[in-house]
Amino acid sequence: MTVALEQALSLNIPNPSHELVQVVRGSRSGLAINVAIHSTALGPAAGGCRIAHYADPAAAIADALRLAAAMTEKNALAGLEHGGAKAVVALPTAARPAGEERTALLHDLGDAIESLGGRYIAGPDVGSSPVDMSVIGSRTTHVCCRPVEDGGSGDSSLHTARGTLAALGAVADEAFGSPELAGRTFGVIGLGAVGAHVARLLDRAGARLVVTDVKAARRSLAEELGATWVDPDDALTAEVDILVPAALGGLLTAGTVPLLRCAAIAGPANNQLDETATARLLAARGILWAPDVVVSSGGVIHATGVELRQESEERLTERIQGIAATLRQVFHTARTHRTTPAIAARQLAEQRVRHGRSSPTRSAALPLTSRAAGPMESEPPTSHATTKRGC
Repeated sequence: MTVALEQALSLNIPNPSHELVQVVRGSRSGLAINVAIHSTALGPAAGGCRIAHYADPAAAIADALRLAAAMTEKNALAGLEHGGAKAVVALPTAARPAGEERTALLHDLGDAIESLGGRYIAGPDVGSSPVDMSVIGSRTTHVCCRPVEDGGSGDSSLHTARGTLAALGAVADEAFGSPELAGRTFGVIGLGAVGAHVARLLDRAGARLVVTDVKAARRSLAEELGATWVDPDDALTAEVDILVPAALGGLLTAGTVPLLRCAAIAGPANNQLDETATARLLAARGILWAPDVVVSSGGVIHATGVELRQESEERLTERIQGIAATLRQVFHTARTHRTTPAIAARQLAEQRVRHGRSSPTRSAALPLTSRAAGPMESEPPTSHATTKRGC
């Protein structure tokens, strides 16, 4: 795995500053489990478990590194006392394991998380679910977003969508001078768990919708909402007021930006920009882009609030609505300093991380664990890890 790690660090990840990168070969599944902890300056790192197919080991490690760094920004900008991390399981094919094979993999994930002693608190991501978190939770207490019936906060997708709606109001205000969503046209790309909630919330707000998904079966939601359905290949170039990426990232590139026909872009999909320079291309075209690390933070705000801080729903709603205020601060900074929202968000996050690192009141030695955490099995972790620090 050393070669794969070196290759990953060369894949468009400038000046990586991660605290730890751990590559584990699961003793049960035999699959590579990549855990990247970017920062614990604000507190234990929090981030999802992604289970997906990658072309090669280096691509999986690189994705873990990028996603972990993005989680540091997301958590800092959300005002949470958490750093950023991510677990990425590299599947050999596009087929996802099921049954006993899936259980074996999830137990391996739990062991890898537990071996970090509370530095990383895991949750669902692409390819994993709240039910999976319960299985992982049989091996570690450091897990969030179990089903409500298991004592957890449940599916976070609705709360991610609620945060997205708050963000869209701030984007509309910046782009059109009013936070009103009614009458505006939104292009929602991806109608999965989060995207479907976003579409429904926008419909209730009186917005006009253009939607798509790679799964044709999801066209039924378009019919339910009276939305215009477009082919996935045409979604990016649809003429809309605001484009809402709600599927996988990497959608915005030097090749796709010239094709856009929208005034603004804001959605819950992670890592929408293929590289930082693409933000400048959007700005040059006069297209407002809302950093996805801000837009998509409603889920982690709610999950950690319920399970780690025991906050009331009223307080959590205030926090989620606060995403709009954070975006307005980002846009104001970008305008004032004549920079992009991407850079403005990163600078604000770095400022908050620096403040947290220097604060004498924060104790990194006391990792938080979910109040829903179940009993640990007595068998110790048996996976073998290769760790590289300070990379």
